[in-house]
Amino acid sequence: MAITIINLVLCVIILCIGIWGYSKKKSDVALYIGMAFGLFGVSHLLTLLGMAAAMDTILIIVRLLAYLLVVFALYTMVVKK
Repeated sequence: MAITIINLVLCVIILCIGIWGYSKKKSDVALYIGMAFGLFGVSHLLTLLGMAAAMDTILIIVRLLAYLLVVFALYTMVVKK
């Protein structure tokens, strides 16, 4: 449980930095990565609330979307250069 709490806190920090990076630099990549970690944070929160077993399919979709957001962000960054 401690690891899940640490993961949740780190996800929230990365989400906040992503939003901050977007507001300061207008970096879509920072925003996308922040949003992805926000989604990972949702999955950690549901796990902490004991809802993970009942929402297994939803958690798979949320995590898949988060990974796809990171892939999209990195692809966007590579293509821009």
